[in-house]
Order: sequence, then structure tokens, then C-alpha cells
Amino acid sequence: MKNTKYDFESITDRNNTNCLKWDLFNDDLPMWVADMDFKVAPQIQDAILKRANHPVYGYTIVPDELFNVYINWWDSRYDLKMSKEDMAYSIGVMPSISSMIRCLTEENDEILIQTPVYHVFFYVIEDNNRKVLENQLIYENGEYRIDFDDLDEKLSKVKMMVLCNPHNPIGKIWSEKDLARIGELCKKHDVVLISDEIHCDLTDPGVKYNPFKSEDYVIRCLSPSKSFNIAGFQSSVVHTTNNELLDRVKIQMHIDNSDSCNVFAASAVMAAYGESEEWLDELRDVLYRNKEIVRDYLAEELPVVRLVECDATYLLWLDCSALNVASKVLSEFLRHNQGLFLSAGVDFGRNGDNFLRMNIACPEKLLREGLDKFKAGIIALNNIKSFK
Repeated sequence: MKNTKYDFESITDRNNTNCLKWDLFNDDLPMWVADMDFKVAPQIQDAILKRANHPVYGYTIVPDELFNVYINWWDSRYDLKMSKEDMAYSIGVMPSISSMIRCLTEENDEILIQTPVYHVFFYVIEDNNRKVLENQLIYENGEYRIDFDDLDEKLSKVKMMVLCNPHNPIGKIWSEKDLARIGELCKKHDVVLISDEIHCDLTDPGVKYNPFKSEDYVIRCLSPSKSFNIAGFQSSVVHTTNNELLDRVKIQMHIDNSDSCNVFAASAVMAAYGESEEWLDELRDVLYRNKEIVRDYLAEELPVVRLVECDATYLLWLDCSALNVASKVLSEFLRHNQGLFLSAGVDFGRNGDNFLRMNIACPEKLLREGLDKFKAGIIALNNIKSFK
């Protein structure tokens, strides 16, 4: 890998910082929740320190410049035109989706998701007294594809579909052809499409991300939180060219008190999109190198586990079907035996039960330590199984 300007090698001790990833369960090596163990871009830290030096931390408005950096980012990187009038501020993608579920569907309605998928999609639907309807992705020869016949049939039963692009946990960028077909079916069945694009910037170097184009049935959820590791600032926007939908969503988010901006959020977002593009591009190189390390390690040291090839996110989907162990059992065994926490695939849907999800957004030393723990845990598990 080429030399980097920024520091992606130093290990920062995150223990005892009220850190969800490191402090919640006190595992030796947590590689589960989707945040990164890299230092943020220095431009972001400088912006936060500058704001922190002002000694008053009162209520904060959302400045126009925040919307402008979104507009410029999506125009320059993805050739997608947006305007401030088509956007609304929110404290996060999932709070936005929760509000949209409440204002655009009714209790007991079914909402369609494509499993295996981000587990919070299940929670946000069920916690709002709606029902999950699964369009299960087809897994063949180590790759995933959409079952469009099933999607067509099930969209006829719902008012809303939640799309994940790039898809978490499989790391797939849906093709323009796939997105166009999804759009055609949503339009055919008069379905509102919520497009969660939070991982969009985290593609392999040289790989093109395909955003969902602006259509009057689409609401896009956007945030720099994953790309720049600033989820703790709780900041996002929703974007749609459908004024009626946007007005309804704005009213609901205001009712839900999810449209306010904390005192540091705007500074972080503006420094991320406005000043930290070079850092992000270096990060993508580092993540790709980490993915190569995992691929090579599994092939040489642990061929019983297969990496599902992907082109985006820092979350790897590991096919553990050859082990013939339920993913929850396997995940818990690795935690208790090795102190290594990987996400159980079943959390992302019943059709994820042969898989584990691994977060590789960490310095190489931690990654290699995690891989060694993974191997040692699998060996220990097999020895126990053999003994039994």
C-alpha cells in the first residue's frame, strides 16, 4: 500500500470513554458494531476544538452551509443534483426512518426489507407496531442477487420498502440495472422507497457507487457518520424531490423531536464534507488493504471460512456454513473462548444464520490479532466437537 499522509496505524485506547464498542461488554477485541477504530480526520478534530473553545454551548440552528456541503459533495462525487429545498435535517438515519414509518404507513402495515440486512431495520419496524415482510436475497456461488419475482409479488402488499445501498451486511453496491428495476416495481405498486445510503462513500478504490436517482417515490437518507467516523455527533439529512412527502416527514420529525442539531454536529459535518476528502480516499485504500489481508488469511489459514466478496463498506460477511454451527452459538463461543466479538449472522435475518459479520475498520495490528483469535476459536470449537 502506498504511503499515507494520515495516521491509520496507531492504536487508540477507547476503553473507559463510554464507548459502545469497547466499554459495553468489555470484550478483549470487539469487531462488531459499525464504527471505526481510526482517528478522525484532523480537519474534523480541529473544527470541533475550535467550536469547543467558545465557552457557550446553547441551542444550535442548522446553518445553510451544512446543506451546501451535502449538495457539493453529491454533485462532485456522484453527479447527483440536490437543492436545500429538497432536504430536511435529522439526528440520524434510523430516527428518520422511524419517523417516516409513523407518518407514511399505518399500524399493522407490512414494510418490505431485503434480508439478510441491518438488524435495526427489524427493530424500527416492529417497535412502531408494523410488520416485517422479507424479500430474501438469493445466495448462490458465493454471491447475492435480488429475487425480483418475489419482490414484485410482495411489493403489491406494502406501502413502503426500505432499501440498503450499499447493502449491510453483504457489502454489495446495487447495480444501476437493479436499482432501475426496483424503482419500476415500486412505481408500479405505488410504494414509497426509503433508500439508506449511509455507507455510500466507503467503496473499494476505483469502484463506482450507484446512488438511487431522484424520483418522486424515493426518500434518500444520507449522512457522513460512517464515512468519517462521526456517528457520535448524530447528524443526517433526508432528501426527496417529492414536496408532499417531504412536508409530511418534516412535520413528523418535528413531532418526534428528531430535527434538532447539537452544538458540534454542524462543525463536524462541514469539516468532513468540506475539508476531509483526501483523508477519506486514503481510508478507502486502507480498508481495501485490510480486506485483502482477511481474504489471504482465510485462504491460507482458515479455508473452512469463506469471504463473501464485496465492493463497499468495512463490514465483511463471512460464510461459516462449513462449520455447521448456528451463528449465535459460534459468536458466543468466540467471545467466551477468545474475547473476540463478531456479529452473529442470524441477527440480520434467518437466512443469515450461516454467517458472521466482521468489522475491519481498525489498524492492521488489531485486525491480525482478530484473525488469529478467530482461527484459535475455530480450532478450539472443532476440538470440543471432536471430543464430544
